Amino acid sequence: MNTFKAFVIVLVLISFKGFACLNGDTKVLKNGVEIYYDEHELIPVGHTFNVENFSKLIQDLEDEYKKTNDIDYLSDKGYVLIISGKYQEALKLYLEIEKIKPNRYSTASNLGTLYELMGENQKAYEWIKKSIQINPESHKGSEWLHLRILETKVTKIENITGQFFINESFGEDAIPKTKLSKKELEDLEKALYYQLNERITFIKPKDKVISILLFELGNIAIINKDYLSASQIYELSKKYGFQEELINKRTILCYEKWVNYYSSKAEELEMQKGGSFRLEGYQIDAVVISLIVVSLLFLSLLIYCIILFRKLKKANIST
Repeated sequence: MNTFKAFVIVLVLISFKGFACLNGDTKVLKNGVEIYYDEHELIPVGHTFNVENFSKLIQDLEDEYKKTNDIDYLSDKGYVLIISGKYQEALKLYLEIEKIKPNRYSTASNLGTLYELMGENQKAYEWIKKSIQINPESHKGSEWLHLRILETKVTKIENITGQFFINESFGEDAIPKTKLSKKELEDLEKALYYQLNERITFIKPKDKVISILLFELGNIAIINKDYLSASQIYELSKKYGFQEELINKRTILCYEKWVNYYSSKAEELEMQKGGSFRLEGYQIDAVVISLIVVSLLFLSLLIYCIILFRKLKKANIST
């Protein structure tokens, strides 16, 4: 019965964990269109784009550029062409922008991304390197990792490891360890999340580089004692092709931590004495099940409100 209680409590807390993730990153184009809103801030799942009519959006950006001569509209048009899969059109446009207004960070960065998506890794490396020279703090200071990823593609390094990418090893034990400071670990976590979230948007499983970087991000989550996020990131890493046995050991560690923690909490609740809040075992089960029902109803209502809000917003944009 205790194991059942712990399992049910985990389910309830997972539901509430979903609410905590509703504060991610947003990209708004020059014309005010919100093109994506990322609901996750710990687990990289890629961008979910809000736009239904890309052709109309591209035309709107082109029209605004003609009215204002503001190069930002053209740059955003190129971005929309990229996410629409129109790589050749986007490439032609960004090369034109570079001639009109050289040395813009967004041009260099987007050209680097474009060339990588098109498999021209040497050119991608050169443009990303240039973008870092223009603005080292861009993309939340994570472009050094993008450059390191491109290094492996240009030089065709075999048997790459996480240590090559991040210059840090978390060891071979079931519990990852680090000598990095709290600030250094936080900066590394942000860089991994940002670069992974961008790549997962365009690259589907399987991919060796993504699988390795996800594994390292999961290791940081364990060090931060975020076992729920760690287990989800490890599962995503395996989906992308990570096969080393160490990931299974650390995934099991996460599950054990869940069960031990929530089992102990359930025991504390049952053993509590002298207070007004004293429940028998069957009463705790009833309370927990009720919490599940309430949390699921609340989650459904929240999802409905979000969908309704986005529909209204799109309707306003189209009018």
